[in-house]
Amino acid sequence: MADPKGFLTHGREVATSRPVGERVKDWNEVYVPGSLLPIISKQASRCMDCGIPFCHNGCPLGNLIPEWNDYAYREDWAEASERLHATNNFPEFTGRLCPAPCESACVLGINQPPVTIKNVEVSIIDKAWDSGTVKPQAPERLSGKTVAVIGSGPAGLAAAQQLTRAGHTVAVYERADRVGGLLRYGIPEFKMEKRHINRRIEQMRAEGTRFRTGVEIGRDLKATDLRKRYDAVVIAAGATTARDLPVPGRELKGIHQAMEYLPLANKVQEGDYVTAPISAEGKHVVVIGGGDTGADCVGTAHRQGAASVTQLEIMPRPNDERHPVSQPWPTFPILYKVTSAHEEGGERIYAASTTHFEGDEDGNVQWLHLAEVEFVEGKLTQKPGTERRIPAQLVTLAMGFTGTDRENGLVEQFGLDLDERGNIARDADFQTNVPGVFVAGDAGRGQSLIVWAIAEGRSAARGVDRYLTGVSELPAPIRPTDRALAV
Repeated sequence: MADPKGFLTHGREVATSRPVGERVKDWNEVYVPGSLLPIISKQASRCMDCGIPFCHNGCPLGNLIPEWNDYAYREDWAEASERLHATNNFPEFTGRLCPAPCESACVLGINQPPVTIKNVEVSIIDKAWDSGTVKPQAPERLSGKTVAVIGSGPAGLAAAQQLTRAGHTVAVYERADRVGGLLRYGIPEFKMEKRHINRRIEQMRAEGTRFRTGVEIGRDLKATDLRKRYDAVVIAAGATTARDLPVPGRELKGIHQAMEYLPLANKVQEGDYVTAPISAEGKHVVVIGGGDTGADCVGTAHRQGAASVTQLEIMPRPNDERHPVSQPWPTFPILYKVTSAHEEGGERIYAASTTHFEGDEDGNVQWLHLAEVEFVEGKLTQKPGTERRIPAQLVTLAMGFTGTDRENGLVEQFGLDLDERGNIARDADFQTNVPGVFVAGDAGRGQSLIVWAIAEGRSAARGVDRYLTGVSELPAPIRPTDRALAV
């Protein structure tokens, strides 16, 4: 145990954010660099090293949280990094992007603010990179087996790294022009600077993983031809089919899916554009969808100089604190939260449904008409007399995703079965109905968190390794049927 009295003597402290007026003028990460180092040892000391650490169960990766908390408290960063990497290939990603279900499951959180697990995690890995502790881990010998991984998001990268280290020759196919999937083009720079992806990719290249960008399986290369080239295939293509909003006026110009809008802003940061082809500058922006993707659109619109930003959510405003009956500890509660993007301004409207859009004579969206909704006999119903309109010259749809891409032919060309939710079906080893073809991440699970994606990638890698060699020593933190600690 780090400090037997740590949770009694130290309160919860988190990373310091840069002033709003400063950070909305650039695209750098919102936190003050180095602000965690003076406090992180004390924060790690608040970990009680519970006899049954529920944080393990809250995290799909099974991170050894009390162990690396102890090392962080003692400032033994090399050992802390080793324990962290024992279960997580990319802690610099999760430490910045994960909503931290481990903290919701922290035992201290029953009656006190939980341990800042996420901040400790990112401190350990940043220190490890700065000190040169993170090095390539090339395999001692090659198996002679080849594996293709479709998709370079967190699930695909985790599977590829695990299989490369097991001695297989791995090639990752990515349809975009750069590696990283939604990490690269879906996550704004102010949440995670892309240098963190770049140095991981360089580590993986040094270990032997190969990358093929600009190749979409199903279109540029037939899935059947890919299968013939490799001994096994891992599909980690994500759930990229966005939920649409079929209301009158949807065809107006200026209404875009979030994943049409956000990647262009990221491409500006990559140097591909001087200004984004779809920009919020000087416009009244409405973001439909109250989740993390919606918040990313809000923060992006602020930095592009929007005249106003309004975020709509069809569900009622969540509670500020967990309800002991409906969302008891240690489940992951749905709570009202204020992200860095919300701190920067804008209006949030809950229990509101879009009825239609209104445009000008040139076909550009100008107004969004909405109405309040409420639950009546378990069904969301429009409240009479609540209709109104708000200005909307740019609308982004951030309402989630419904499944993997069905338009590129990948599913049909492989002949894959789907489950009742429209995801690619798989067995206990993450193998599909097609022998030698496996699936990991959102393509098989449905839209989920980054920790689930990495856990799925690691677990699918074990299934592939066992398929190729008959036995595997790779870890498998989850099963395909596992679900989060949530109600």
